Amino acid sequence: MSRKVIITCAVTGAIHTPSMSKALPVTPQQIADAAVDAAEAGAAIVHLHARNPRTGQPDQSPEAFAPFLKIIKQRSNCVINLTTGGAPTMTVDERVRPAAVYKPEVASLNMGSMNFAFFGMLKRFKKFEHDWELRHLQNKDIVFRNTFQDIEYVLKTLSGTGTRFEFECYDTAHLYNLNYFLEQGMVKPPLFVQTVFGLQGGTGAHPEDVLHMKRTADRLFGDKMVWSVLGAGRNQLPIAAMAAAMGGNIRVGLEDSLWAAPGRMAASNAEQVALARKIIEGLGLEVATADEAREVLDLKGGDKLEV
Repeated sequence: MSRKVIITCAVTGAIHTPSMSKALPVTPQQIADAAVDAAEAGAAIVHLHARNPRTGQPDQSPEAFAPFLKIIKQRSNCVINLTTGGAPTMTVDERVRPAAVYKPEVASLNMGSMNFAFFGMLKRFKKFEHDWELRHLQNKDIVFRNTFQDIEYVLKTLSGTGTRFEFECYDTAHLYNLNYFLEQGMVKPPLFVQTVFGLQGGTGAHPEDVLHMKRTADRLFGDKMVWSVLGAGRNQLPIAAMAAAMGGNIRVGLEDSLWAAPGRMAASNAEQVALARKIIEGLGLEVATADEAREVLDLKGGDKLEV
């Protein structure tokens, strides 16, 4: 039997802005439709942020999540993964609230503080509909705070919910941070380790960067880990192909990249999922269903989402 590869789709995020792509979901209905379409295309997991439906600004209030969570739960069996990253300008208390309220199967958790920068996108994108977009992209003074205290706060806040984590690691130091919490008994295997490549402020997207992160994660976690990759921007599909061939899983979506091919923007999240699926099946592998992902990651089940 061929190996099953888990596809995660991050449908909107807090990095890209509405003026960059008409495909970027902003309203609750758009986010719900994008998530369901991605699941139908092959994504076992959908990773979700919320936005102000008028301006497209990131919105981490639990009330902003409810409309699309209800629709997704009604229409799809996919695994729902809620962000605790929110946006770098938010406090950790703000960021964890949606997961604390809705108790999803999975919540993301950033494993270290880092410089966070989007200004490189201004080389390509020049015109913006909303004032906040340019301010957001121009800011060279962002430190995305994820201290040991912050990480511990999220872990303790969600400790009784049965929610497991997508541990987002943007550098090898973040892997060591995760190992600390493993040694303290505050997280338990299987660890869903999402290694992130190509975002300005984090590790690069060279094949050697992928190999180094994978070697480090293997040494620290061994068979306690389920490894996945996220390539930012134009790195999305090359990193995905490399990881799938190395035994890993894949995250795609318009949160991480607006592109489908060199010079061609993606028409939807589902298109990116379909491209990832083509890579996986081209390697002679199979795409995991939502229930197969639940088994691999030891999740509590979609019926436990409180919405």
